[in-house]
Amino acid sequence: MHMSNLRGLIREVRQELKIIPAQVKVVKHVRYVYSCRRCEKEEISTPVVTAPMPAPVLPGSPLSPSLLAYIMTQKYGVGLPLYRQEQQFKGLGIDLSRQTMANWVLHGANTYLTLIYDRLHEHLLTRDILHADETTLQVLQEPGREATTKSYLWLYRTGREGPSIVLYDYQTTRAGKHPCRFLKGFKGYLHVDGYDGYNGLTNVTLVGCWAHARRKFDEALKALPEDKRNKPVAAREGLEFCNRLFAIEHELKDKTPEERHHLRQVRSKPVLDEFLTWLKKQKAQVLPKSAFGRAVYYCLDQWDKLVAFLQDGRLELDNNRSERSIKPFVIGRKNWLFANTPRGAKASAITYSIIETAKENGLNPFHYLIYLFERLPNMDIKDKDALDELLPWSKTLPHVCRMDN
Repeated sequence: MHMSNLRGLIREVRQELKIIPAQVKVVKHVRYVYSCRRCEKEEISTPVVTAPMPAPVLPGSPLSPSLLAYIMTQKYGVGLPLYRQEQQFKGLGIDLSRQTMANWVLHGANTYLTLIYDRLHEHLLTRDILHADETTLQVLQEPGREATTKSYLWLYRTGREGPSIVLYDYQTTRAGKHPCRFLKGFKGYLHVDGYDGYNGLTNVTLVGCWAHARRKFDEALKALPEDKRNKPVAAREGLEFCNRLFAIEHELKDKTPEERHHLRQVRSKPVLDEFLTWLKKQKAQVLPKSAFGRAVYYCLDQWDKLVAFLQDGRLELDNNRSERSIKPFVIGRKNWLFANTPRGAKASAITYSIIETAKENGLNPFHYLIYLFERLPNMDIKDKDALDELLPWSKTLPHVCRMDN
């Protein structure tokens, strides 16, 4: 067949994802010192002119901003322990020990990232709605404590409004003095679960978590024999009360805070009043230590906190925002298991804080950390306005830091 008789040829396109392996390159920084040759010959005193050179992240080491950012985001962003990074670097022909990397991480977090962390903390305390949670952390070399003793990582974060701030705080215990110290000066609403360690806060209204309440009725239902789970038992009734509240909230998600506040009084409050009457009736006939009894007693003990969401349309029905924010640490902990020292635990808390806050503000953590490690060694760190220009929501951040870059 003659080619001129062919029409309507189909253009086939095949796409592939190509991997470009990581590369490590040596970058030499050369600085020139200028002097006057005529002055030298005639022994005339003259000032020496030195070309400017950016300050390094760690003087006397080969550590660059990009290398430190890479190590940190690998460990705290994707959960790759340092010993596995050590193996990866060996595959690239680089002999870099995990101890060296650990020292670099400590330096980067406790010298530079802590400056951003402290400024974020100051901004956090100016908000009037926050969330809090806590989880365990094992630190091997804590003075006066067994290596198996559990320490805690506390989480404090902003709510649905304004630029997101996510901060982690390492402490040796779960004592209530820790949130009192961290939140000193904060006034407003604090979303929490049922832990009573937050009860000592002053000028703070605690907002309970209906997800926890619902979960307890769900657990009570699952504890029943399988043939009774689908019947109208009391545990199912309690679960349905919770479901009704969440269904109303789902319908209000696109409303303004003012509209949500009004509609909660009209729609949610009657459900709450009916639920409270039901709970008091169940309390009189339930075994406190049974799964169903624990659900009933939890709701009654937490009732003032559970109904606090009615006070402001910006408040949320649950504390899931905190649970989502503490999850990256929990996942990472499964990979690197523990921190060796309190200083290391603090560095981990600081680095997680910067990375998670960066993510929530639409930044690429790797490029953002590079930018921070380039700027912080070369600026006046006491200038709060200058530090604010480096915060994750700053309009002056270069576009390369954005996730959509």
